[in-house]
Amino acid sequence: MREEAIRIVRILQKAGFIAFFAGGCVRDILLKKEPHDIDIATSATPDEIQNLFQEKATGLTGKSFGVIRVKSGAHFFEVATFRTDIGSEGGRWPQAIKFSTPEEDALRRDFTINGIFYDPLANKIIDYVGGKEDIEKKVIRAIGDPQKRFEEDHLRMLRAIRFAVSLGFEIEEKTWKAIQISAHNIIHISAERIREELDKIFTSSNPSRGLDLLDQSGLLYIILPEIYNLHGVEQPKEFHPEGDAFNHVRLLLSHLHHPSLELSLAALFHDVGKAVTFSRDTTGQIHFYGHEIVGAQITEKIMTRLRYSKDIIKKVVECVKNHMSFKDVPKMKKSTLKKLILRPTFPIELELHRIDCLSSHGNLSIYNFLNEIKGQYTAENLAPPKLITGYDLIALGIQPGKRVGEILELIREAQLEDKISSRTEALLMAEDLVRNEQVKKINNFK
Repeated sequence: MREEAIRIVRILQKAGFIAFFAGGCVRDILLKKEPHDIDIATSATPDEIQNLFQEKATGLTGKSFGVIRVKSGAHFFEVATFRTDIGSEGGRWPQAIKFSTPEEDALRRDFTINGIFYDPLANKIIDYVGGKEDIEKKVIRAIGDPQKRFEEDHLRMLRAIRFAVSLGFEIEEKTWKAIQISAHNIIHISAERIREELDKIFTSSNPSRGLDLLDQSGLLYIILPEIYNLHGVEQPKEFHPEGDAFNHVRLLLSHLHHPSLELSLAALFHDVGKAVTFSRDTTGQIHFYGHEIVGAQITEKIMTRLRYSKDIIKKVVECVKNHMSFKDVPKMKKSTLKKLILRPTFPIELELHRIDCLSSHGNLSIYNFLNEIKGQYTAENLAPPKLITGYDLIALGIQPGKRVGEILELIREAQLEDKISSRTEALLMAEDLVRNEQVKKINNFK
């Protein structure tokens, strides 16, 4: 990808224009990381870029903001004219732009670490904002007046936290104070864009630090009040020596490093129902009756509000709803255990159970037992082919209806319990069930 981007820079410079790599890719190069994408900034206007690259210049929807997408090899690159933003609309888009110099373009960007240019042909860093030094110091610093930067785009507050978490940097004091002052403005940003930043924070190498920064900045209270409300929710000390429900969630996240999105959200939301189900009986014992069911309902509302897909909502809600079922594993029948292991979300639920235990009482006996049991079963043991169908039961004289399904379920249970294993045994069991029903009816009639 880098060679293809260099090819674009070479064409622009050969035509007499200034052209540099710009933004996050330069930061990644200085951090000796491979950039995920490469943006190019140039003195060429959008029309000049189009004329130069012709049919390779596509994605013209950004042209009014000075951005053209250019295809090189198998990749597309955003090529943007150096510009200055004028005004701000809705805390997101500039009201207008004017083409400018590289220095003016750098000064309009969000953070110093993202305001650096790199000339790949001359192998030269062009730094008007002190970004290289801040990378060396591991600091997130807004360019110029941080309050003004956040007024231009309120999402930058979340981006600051995301960069701090993903890079392991500290947020510079004035920038941090500006976030705390401006946190309430995050309500002006769309749910989709907030969700995208939260996803990156909670699937980073340090999700618990992300939660801390969101909390301390005031952004958590605005974006996820249901999680903020776990502060001060007392838990039984014999099961939760770690403290309140918020600290418990924080500890769960501390065990995650680049987790899947489903697991990170299940960990974040698994006890969200505790704030509204807290009760204390006459002996002083704390209870959270049904918190997993209430929590699943709250989780669905939160994720719908943040515009998650139906598929991921379903998976995370299932994990929240089921997370307390693991305590019953020691007394489960074989058939129930098999059904638990067969759940589509079981791998996520099992890992959630592990970190839930590590963040409270520390007892991993159920986790170890399930891992051992899981290893003993083959796919066919867990989900063997069904032995008979409803047509077989109807042939035995059972009327079509609800009872057919009930008998089939009883036979399936016996099969999963390894009590029967053949079609003949299943039919014999069905005949016994039908016969017993008939005898019962006769006795009732007498």
